Amino acid sequence: MTRLRAHRESHLVSRIGWLRAAVLGANDGIVSTASLIIGVAAASAAAPDILIAGIAGLVAGAMSMAAGEYVSVSSQADTEQADLERERAELSAEPQMELRELTNIYVERGLNRDLALQVAEQLMAKDALGAHARDELGISEVTAARPIQAALTSAATFSVGAALPIAMVIVAPPFAMIPIVSVASLVFLALLGLLGARAGGANVWKAAIRVTFWGALAMALTAGIGAAVGTVV
Repeated sequence: MTRLRAHRESHLVSRIGWLRAAVLGANDGIVSTASLIIGVAAASAAAPDILIAGIAGLVAGAMSMAAGEYVSVSSQADTEQADLERERAELSAEPQMELRELTNIYVERGLNRDLALQVAEQLMAKDALGAHARDELGISEVTAARPIQAALTSAATFSVGAALPIAMVIVAPPFAMIPIVSVASLVFLALLGLLGARAGGANVWKAAIRVTFWGALAMALTAGIGAAVGTVV
């Protein structure tokens, strides 16, 4: 076996679609539910009321994430399909102009014109729409929008993320609920940042610090609001 055959590359870009949705869902689940719990607790609510608020936040948030992801990613998919239909019509109506367009793209990327023309001709002979989708529009199988995948992934990971601070409400004594939920949620966020960055091949510490900072800020703000409302009421 040659070295070329033995060398197998494993790129992580194929994970972009579901990984983005998963990290977004889990992060939002932890931050929004923990912030809701801390805000309600800071308003001097009873433990059962805090638990009910957390569960309601989990259900509402999961449905909101699913609907939001599906609608937004569907809009992206609709735009991609519209561009592909337009490109298909142009290829049918003016194939030579499209050939020149693809040739110019390859020239701009560094090929000489003769070689760029040969590459464009051969790629268009095999799959003209695929070549233009990939090299002109930037649409490929790896990066194409998948609304259902994004919706289900976000809803599932939001539910898992939201369940973590709710579990802390169940096990924490009432007098220490706010600090326990806060610290545990920040630990969960740091772990999420580490796992997400590792899955995507990014800097794990940078990701952990980033999500922890914004989570701490959200919890501090809601705690302040809850305390102010509780004092007024």
